[in-house]
Amino acid sequence: MRKYTLSLLLLLVLPLWAQQTSNRYITQTRSILPCPMQLTSGSGSYVFTSRTTFVVEDEEQANLVRSFISLFTQAAGFTPKLVVNKKGDIRLITDASLKSEAYRLQVTPKNITVKAADAKGFFYALQSIRLLLPAAIERSTVTKGIEWNIPSVQVTDEPRFGYRGLMLDVARFFLPKENVLRIIDCMGMLKINKLHFHLVDDNGWRLQIKKYPRLTEVGAWRVDRTDVPFHSRRNPKAGEPTSIGGFYTQEDIKEIVAYAALRQVEVIPEIEMPAHTNSSLAAYPQLACPVIDHFIGVLPGLGGNNANAIYCAGNDSVFTFLQDVIDEVITLFPSRYIHLGGDEAQKMTWEKCPLCQARIQKEKLPNEEELQGYFMKRVAKYVTEKGKEVMGWDELTNSAMPEGAIIFGWQGMGTAALKGAKLGHRFVMTPARILYLIRYQGPQWFEPLTYFGNNTLKDVYDYEPIQKEWKPEYASLLMGVQASLWTEFCDKPEDVDYLLFPRLAALAEGAWTLPENKNWPRFIQSVDSYNAHLAEKGIVYARSMYNIQHTVTPQSGGLRVQQECIRPDVEIRYTLDGSEPTIASALYEQAPILRSALTMKSATFIEGKQMGQTLVLPLIWNKATAKPIRGGRPYERVLTNGVRGSLKQTDFEWCGWDKSDSISFTLDLEKSENLHTFAIGCITNYGMAVHKPAVIRVELSNNNTDFDTAGELNFTSEEIFCEGTFIDNCTIDLGGKKARYVRVTAKGPGECPENHVRPGQESRVLFDEIMID
Repeated sequence: MRKYTLSLLLLLVLPLWAQQTSNRYITQTRSILPCPMQLTSGSGSYVFTSRTTFVVEDEEQANLVRSFISLFTQAAGFTPKLVVNKKGDIRLITDASLKSEAYRLQVTPKNITVKAADAKGFFYALQSIRLLLPAAIERSTVTKGIEWNIPSVQVTDEPRFGYRGLMLDVARFFLPKENVLRIIDCMGMLKINKLHFHLVDDNGWRLQIKKYPRLTEVGAWRVDRTDVPFHSRRNPKAGEPTSIGGFYTQEDIKEIVAYAALRQVEVIPEIEMPAHTNSSLAAYPQLACPVIDHFIGVLPGLGGNNANAIYCAGNDSVFTFLQDVIDEVITLFPSRYIHLGGDEAQKMTWEKCPLCQARIQKEKLPNEEELQGYFMKRVAKYVTEKGKEVMGWDELTNSAMPEGAIIFGWQGMGTAALKGAKLGHRFVMTPARILYLIRYQGPQWFEPLTYFGNNTLKDVYDYEPIQKEWKPEYASLLMGVQASLWTEFCDKPEDVDYLLFPRLAALAEGAWTLPENKNWPRFIQSVDSYNAHLAEKGIVYARSMYNIQHTVTPQSGGLRVQQECIRPDVEIRYTLDGSEPTIASALYEQAPILRSALTMKSATFIEGKQMGQTLVLPLIWNKATAKPIRGGRPYERVLTNGVRGSLKQTDFEWCGWDKSDSISFTLDLEKSENLHTFAIGCITNYGMAVHKPAVIRVELSNNNTDFDTAGELNFTSEEIFCEGTFIDNCTIDLGGKKARYVRVTAKGPGECPENHVRPGQESRVLFDEIMID
């Protein structure tokens, strides 16, 4: 009887065990990132031990394998063997029928076979194996008790795009060499193959040029303004100490390039011109237009009018200087490309400069825009004569373009690059609206300060560069895609890591994987695996994908509180009594409509564990709350949605006016009320030119036709253009008057004054909440 009971038990348990084991291996195979073209899971697993032997065909393959097995030496405490053309467990076999970068990987419990046509393909196969291994493989110390296994699997893989890039800005924030190397290693794991190295900008020159030592003696250092955000920093004064910065020696660059090459990453240098050059002009001011009458220093921030200092297009010594720089750059970077910048060149000094005007006359150019075209074509010609190809930002399309130049589409959705494509130029898409990693990567209430709006992990993942309206030939000219990380708001290396990871994984999948193979829920599991590897490397990646974005909208006399998370596998739990949410709290299933002041707290959970930060949402309530607004402005719902905005003016809780001299909207209280005080929240963000209006006027009516003025606030220029970031409640006494309609009009303060960090720029007005008692 016991024999039959045991048999029955085995019949019940073994299929369950097999299913759990199969699920574990399926989950493990999903850790390959980016998603392969074809993947088939097998049964069982291959275990790496000290007896494991790699078999290679030549020294090139051996170099790749040595780098890979060093991971076992550090983390596992054993080193797999490496032999050439002998017997072994893991064989690398050249298959000339495969494309460059493609590979085939077959894993069984007994052996592993890797086939590829070149070193790139072999390297990418090894990276897929790396991501299949336990994340502890990234440790620098030996860990006992881990079985170093990978699941049986067959993979056939190749990339969608040849150009899979990351632009890393080390000019605005100097990133130490060791951190650059670690980022390159993380790029290699993701099969990202281009590092666009932004070495030069107004805020620092980071590359040693031996013929011009002052470029790093002077140009690599700036004054310390880190006590205020980048956009609010004032310009340097002559004689101020310059303590912030750094640069890479030529030996550093050689090490970076060699390290990247082993990981199949091509390092593309960018030498910016003719603008974003205050760092080199601080070192050699004779290269600027002679009409500049202010001190030229390395800029700690945006620079205001000082950013107008650019290379003099009429001075031949400028071109001699740039040719000398390019000569040394070519010896350091074996890349086939040099990026020459070409963006955001303000030409006011060229308009006044006699040398530039003489150049325009001599070359028979119609205007200063075409003078930039002349400038870029002249430098580009020198680069191409040296056997290199020229890259540049999409402003190159504003004038005659250098022959063969590759255009980087960045403005908005990057569509300016199509002007180049129309003329047969190749291009790379790196649209600021989606692929600029300086933008917020999650709900802004939780994020460190930066510019503009959101580029979440899912935004980056969902990006499709080839649009339906493109002409067919454009797709053939598209080289690929690039994420661009500008570092204005980075003050330490950890800030760079936070902005890069894990969004770089979403870029990698979009660059490698065919659109039909993309799947957001599967990608999330792959990211979890990749993040585990990052954590073992000591990288603190952003967990923004677990945080909650709220949208509170007046509805049916109450406030509809919508909450969402980009992770599809989380539960949102919430409380309404101010207590901290737990797994036992109410499950968010549909948006509740709330009708009183309270504090809602919410958080995301997976398998009972809180994953994201707690969203604390205080809802205020007054006579204006949940009432309709008639003004026709986007986001005007936030004026009566019971939620105060944060100090981040792009957090979706502020209603704004760019043309600030025509602000007008009407609040309908839906019945006549005795009104005592009116207040409206107004944010000042000095660095972003967001300020109080010059005038706020409140008028009252019972019929929405005849209005009487109830009060008015007037602010002086000194009160308006204060420095800092803060919120004011602008309050008017209504004297207990009875009315149903409240009309608010305001007059913006106009342009920022000359002593502002954004002189001459039209200021903006942002309101968040109307409060009436």
